[in-house]
Amino acid sequence: MGAVQGAVAGGTAVGVTVDAVNRLTARWADAVTGGSVFSAAGVWPLLAFLADGASGAARAELADAVGLPADQAAAAARELLGAMGSMPGLNSALGLWTRRELAVREEWRAGLPAGTHGVLTEDLPASRRALDAWAAERTGGLIERMPVTLDEDVLMVLASALALRTEWPRPFDELRLSPDAGPWQGRQLAGLHRTGVRLDRAGVVSGPHGYVTELKVPGDNGIDVHLLLGEQRMTPGQVLGTGVDVLARRLAVVPSGQLPYGDVGPGLRVEQQRCATPQPPELRVTAVAYDMRARHDLLDLHGLFGLTTAMDTRDGHFPGVSPTPLAIGQAEQSAVAQFGALGFRAGAVTAIAGYGAGARPDLRHTTTVVTAHFDRPFGFLAAHRESRLILMSGWVTDPTPYGR
Repeated sequence: MGAVQGAVAGGTAVGVTVDAVNRLTARWADAVTGGSVFSAAGVWPLLAFLADGASGAARAELADAVGLPADQAAAAARELLGAMGSMPGLNSALGLWTRRELAVREEWRAGLPAGTHGVLTEDLPASRRALDAWAAERTGGLIERMPVTLDEDVLMVLASALALRTEWPRPFDELRLSPDAGPWQGRQLAGLHRTGVRLDRAGVVSGPHGYVTELKVPGDNGIDVHLLLGEQRMTPGQVLGTGVDVLARRLAVVPSGQLPYGDVGPGLRVEQQRCATPQPPELRVTAVAYDMRARHDLLDLHGLFGLTTAMDTRDGHFPGVSPTPLAIGQAEQSAVAQFGALGFRAGAVTAIAGYGAGARPDLRHTTTVVTAHFDRPFGFLAAHRESRLILMSGWVTDPTPYGR
């Protein structure tokens, strides 16, 4: 049974895999301080395969980061990658490149998806071009470069790529939006507006840190984008963490059609309006378009990703990967997300570079009308509808200007 299908069916082990990825999303969100886009689903399989080949403290830290015992991590990663590969609208891939002189243990390599192993040649510019081409091809051009730097110290690169695309069955109308309050006050922004009758698309959740308004924007292929607006005092991590708990069914959303009249949540109002003829209830949504790019040095958050000990190049930490002592010298992710009138596109490439132990890493750094307004910084989660696996996440602080 696949990871996604098993999670839906209530299978314990595979359900834990989806939950582990989503919990990593929430922990990563706690570290977000400004506008950002990131994919825990892009990082998690890499950490899981490394955990399988690690030993000692590095193995324990990586197992803690992935939320599974190390001896179960590789199988869970294979299952998750297989399930992601079958999701409509999502392309995902994993790649391993090693120097010819690095012996890779066959039992570890055999656990990776078939056809993933390539060679890093002595011609570093040519290898660089090959890795960049892989990143661009696997993300449909959204990410044009592999996010790690190749140098003579790099013995191994383990990378993942994902790209997702969904279109709205009912597109938004485009308009000029100029918020009259908040951080975007007075700016001319690319606004999006849509009116519908499904009041359950918007609602309010009472989370541990305050109220959050959720708007679900369904795509046409089983991928939904959840917009999340919290109280102004809430941090990105608190807002996104609340959204993760909603997807995990640990918190419930009260649909707007069940809420009283008045201002019922952040950016959400329920009221009665007079009309000339009988009309069905309406949900009127106003949001902003965004086109975001971010690059993350995962080693800046080495504790979160279980890489603290693995960074120590004085000793090797992955005897299950290679008899050559290896340590982690680089770990980075490039991510992009685009939300517009017609749909949503996003991509991420994550790469972890292994160095020989003793090498110095190069660390770079009367009718009811519900109105929902996302006109100040807010979060989003793009998730597979059936499994609730979160594929991309972000915090929007710099929306698209009008006329761009």
